[in-house]
Amino acid sequence: MDPTQTGPLALAERRLHWLDARQRVLAQNIANADTPGYRPNDLRPFGETLARASGTALAVTNPQHIASPGGRAPDARQDRRAIERTPDGNAVSIEEQALRVAETDQAHALAITLHRRFMNMFRTALGRQG
Repeated sequence: MDPTQTGPLALAERRLHWLDARQRVLAQNIANADTPGYRPNDLRPFGETLARASGTALAVTNPQHIASPGGRAPDARQDRRAIERTPDGNAVSIEEQALRVAETDQAHALAITLHRRFMNMFRTALGRQG
């Protein structure tokens, strides 16, 4: 992996791109809530996406770390957790999608905050005020 693509800023940027893609997928699910036979989609977890892109799995260096499953492509896939379907075959739960949108929004806010704080640290280290 390119050394310029590592570190906290690069990780935050990759997370932001993943979160942006996830919001688009979730919005598509909500837009198709009344489409007969539509099954909701979601992205693979960010840890899997990151492991796939780096070519290595995330290291568990502490027993309290959560081990990540094997990596796969970050593309949208059918959400197999969608159990209930309407009589026309639609499996979109607006409540479930709304919870995922809120979760993704919170993760986005955290990633933006971390990115800004690292940028401010760099500015301070360079003697510039941000």
